[in-house]
Amino acid sequence: MAKRGGFPGGMPGNMNNLMKQAQRMQKQMEENQKALEEQDFTAAAGGGAVEVTVTGKREVTKVKLSEEVVDPDDIEMLEDLIVAATNEALRKVDEASASVMSKLTGGLGGFGL
Repeated sequence: MAKRGGFPGGMPGNMNNLMKQAQRMQKQMEENQKALEEQDFTAAAGGGAVEVTVTGKREVTKVKLSEEVVDPDDIEMLEDLIVAATNEALRKVDEASASVMSKLTGGLGGFGL
């Protein structure tokens, strides 16, 4: 009579394949994350009057202001434009990250990733 359950029925081969696939996926994720962190993302606000550049690590590296947007009597508008451009640049980082993840996890279906 055949023994049921447990690993002796050929399961270790399948488990090894799953582990190797998971390790490859983890390596790809790490490589893609590193590549993403090295990218720059720039966004503008106020019709290009304010530009903000952030890295994939979500660090602001550059703020560029057009002369016409620098009005000492309207500092609030300038602050709002900087915030808007920064948030848009960070949104671009999030979109790029989500795109990379969906490419890696797209075939996993029911794993909830």
